[in-house]
Parts: sequence; structure tokens; C-alpha cells
Amino acid sequence: MAANILVVDDSGTMRSMIKRTLSICGLDIGEVYEAGNGIEALAQMAAHEIHVVLLDINMPVMNGVQFVERVRDDEHLRNIPVVIASTEGSETRIAELMAAGARGYIRKPFRPEQIRDVLLPFVGGTETAAAGTSESDEMAF
Repeated sequence: MAANILVVDDSGTMRSMIKRTLSICGLDIGEVYEAGNGIEALAQMAAHEIHVVLLDINMPVMNGVQFVERVRDDEHLRNIPVVIASTEGSETRIAELMAAGARGYIRKPFRPEQIRDVLLPFVGGTETAAAGTSESDEMAF
């Protein structure tokens, strides 16, 4: 079954690049939804069946830490894996998110195979993804 992904980032350009990366990295992806902050992400999660959230940390209105805490407090959402994709390098902040329930972390800029590798356990993939090969491996976002 293809997994629906929610990409949460305040940069529309970054959301577009992540969507493009998801389309080429050999994962079994269904629909890709977008949100510009945590509040919009919660609305998307209420409106659609989401299997994995790819989340930025630093956003207006509701940041990534607040979003992860809100999701983990909701019995209907708490089992949805949240993977952090951020320029944030603070080990303290990353540890805080992991303690709050985030299931993975990838630092921007990232390479397509890094997205593939961190999401593969949650969404499955094609033989190309499982073998770790892709012609997109030379691209970085």
C-alpha cells in the first residue's frame, strides 16, 4: 500500500524540492500533502489519511517542537511517524524532538538517498530503493 506523506515546511520552495525528491527516490508513495506550519499540518492530518510526516523545526505560528508535542498528545495521531528535516543542528533541540516522539532526523541540505533511507522503514520502496541505488543520488537539496 502506498504511503501518504505530509511535508511540513514554511518554505514553499523547500516543500516543492522535497516533493520532487520523494517522486524520484524509489519509495512507495501515494499522495503528498503540504503544510506551511504546524497548525496547517494538523488540519491536513484531520482531512487526509497521513502515514508519515516530514517536518521542519523552525516555522511560524506553530513550530516543529510544538507540532510533535501536539501530535503525541492526540491518541488518533500519536502513532504516525514524524521525521524531522531541518537545518537545525542543535543536538539539544534534536534530542528534545526525539524524546517527544520524532522517529527520525535528516539535516538539510540533504541528498535524495538520505530521504529515501530515513523514510524506507515507514513507507517501503521499490527494488531500486531497497538496493540503495538511484540515478538521483548525485542531486542534493
